[in-house]
Amino acid sequence: MGEPVARARERGGPAVALAAVVFYPLTWLLAKRRMEGLENIPASGPAMLVCNHVSYLDPVYTAVFVHRARRVPRFLAKASLWDVPLFGRVLTGSRQIPVSRGSADAGTSLEAARTSFADDGVVVIYPEGTITRDEAGWPMAARSGAARLALDSDVPVIPVVHWGTLSVYDHYKKRFRPSRRTTITVKAGPPIPMDDLRARVAERGPRPLLRETTDRMMTAVRELLSEVRGEPAPEPTRGARSQDR
Repeated sequence: MGEPVARARERGGPAVALAAVVFYPLTWLLAKRRMEGLENIPASGPAMLVCNHVSYLDPVYTAVFVHRARRVPRFLAKASLWDVPLFGRVLTGSRQIPVSRGSADAGTSLEAARTSFADDGVVVIYPEGTITRDEAGWPMAARSGAARLALDSDVPVIPVVHWGTLSVYDHYKKRFRPSRRTTITVKAGPPIPMDDLRARVAERGPRPLLRETTDRMMTAVRELLSEVRGEPAPEPTRGARSQDR
């Protein structure tokens, strides 16, 4: 299950090759690995992946998932990671996108993502902005950055979910339990319909549509996660509002 897609591989360069050398064995050692829906990642051209976020291990598995689809992921990641010796150079070399949340530079990450789309990049974003605090691991209310990108960029928006990473590493409980008895699943669903929302931007502008767009994307993520988990997703918290990234 999760065989590589038969298509030409996007060229990533030495930094991507180095990350692959580290990430592939890591995802195999920590737990069993199941990757589904690789065919839903476009073989070429720009795309935006919107993902749930349950563990700090998620990006490792997202990266391997996208790479197995023969594409190169470009993550929106905390700018502080660029300060880590060597790791920061790998992030720069693989064209990842720093996010300086809460500063005057916060909007530049969205502009950098748009530039990546223009370069036919696959941009990965976790709309919640951090790992979920929901005790059962369901998504929290999302920030509005992903909706802004989805509305003003004519690219496929693909839902991607992870499940099982929390069993290996639970940050809030400070628990790390690698096990070959655990299965970590990453699954991509079909593109989320966006054309009707984008058409309305010309009439109303993007701001009035941010909540509706965010809800549509997160509903697709929740439904896909429900499918992976084999249980119904609870209703989103009433009154939850999106926040600006």
